[in-house]
Amino acid sequence: MLKDFTKLETFLTVVREKSFSKASAKLGISQPAVTQQIKYLEDYLDTKIVERKKNGIRLTKEGEEVYKIALKLERCILNAEKELFKIINKEITFIIGASFTIGNYVLPEVLNNLKEAINNDVFIKVEVSEKIVDEVLDKKCDIGLIESPIMKEGLIYREWMDDELVLFSNTPLPKYVRKEDLYRFNWICREEGSHTRKLVSEVFESMGVECKSFNVISEVSSSTAVVQTILRSPVNKENPTVSIISKYAIANEVENGKLYEARIKGIKIKRKFYIVYTKERKHDPFIEKVVDFLLKLKK
Repeated sequence: MLKDFTKLETFLTVVREKSFSKASAKLGISQPAVTQQIKYLEDYLDTKIVERKKNGIRLTKEGEEVYKIALKLERCILNAEKELFKIINKEITFIIGASFTIGNYVLPEVLNNLKEAINNDVFIKVEVSEKIVDEVLDKKCDIGLIESPIMKEGLIYREWMDDELVLFSNTPLPKYVRKEDLYRFNWICREEGSHTRKLVSEVFESMGVECKSFNVISEVSSSTAVVQTILRSPVNKENPTVSIISKYAIANEVENGKLYEARIKGIKIKRKFYIVYTKERKHDPFIEKVVDFLLKLKK
């Protein structure tokens, strides 16, 4: 007898993701564990239900029937869960921990829509990525939205939005700057230990650019401080004051003509944002609603 819905849920996820590896990432379990659960179902039913192909998976005739039954069970469970929440009527605030760029520039644009989607109050706590991960583990945040996949046991990491770091200034810049131009700029940098600084340093190192030779006039501790410092810097066409930041952090100022962005010729500085939450809450309806909402925002 199947004593829980876990193995059928794994089966449904494999079918929806069309891949054992993608199902593994979504469920936060290893790929061998996914394989083992599907095998358990096949042994229990004494029939083959999933065939693995080079380009994904294919359901057998019996697998198609199991899929229909699993969908019915899933709908029943979801409906029962909704009824339970009506009875419990929890008064809670959903807490999202977000790194500086996400918390200050990405989430404010969608916060009201998120509140409506989950029919709940939402509080955003802004911190560095590493602290957010720790607070998710300590249950001080329901989910985290981070700029760096700081891997720790007990957590599920989902790739979220694409981000690009761009060069910017309050002085007009060419669309593309050469790497030798970087040495004549005045620089505002993030503090040591910042994920953004680490990423930029690695890119510059790969280009053969010596950051130690830059004219660094200030180091600041957040993306907001970077933007405000550049905005208040003297306009200098010969030696512009510049920094590198997420395109999201300066989108409004660029659109309004207060700041100017540029790319470094031949280089794109890209990264991923991640959603992170604990494995023990992967079936939590609030978590699922928030994650589903956020994944629809992918750009």
